[in-house]
Amino acid sequence: MSLFHFHVTQIKRSAGQSAVACAAYRAGEKLRSEYYGEVSDYTRKGGVVESGIMLPDYVPKNLSDRETLWNEVEKIEKGKKAQLAYSFDFALQNEFTMEENISLAKEFIRKQFVER
Repeated sequence: MSLFHFHVTQIKRSAGQSAVACAAYRAGEKLRSEYYGEVSDYTRKGGVVESGIMLPDYVPKNLSDRETLWNEVEKIEKGKKAQLAYSFDFALQNEFTMEENISLAKEFIRKQFVER
């Protein structure tokens, strides 16, 4: 039986959040924020099944690097109340294999965000 879960939250500077730190946490990586001058190291976090960056064709290819992408976002958004990013949390289906779930998630992201 399929269950639906979709939750959206904002990553915002007014809450003391960093887009780079949030990206490091979600990807289980070590990234340096140029804006805050901090390093966020989540390499020992574990549990990250899939991580990637999907960009439209017109976006410069250097932004496929996670640290570069999120540092550019923090550089462009200058306000102290800047909304830097959105975080999407959605359920995968137990009836499908992990590979099928990953494929469906990527297709959803491509159609609903990247192509728009």
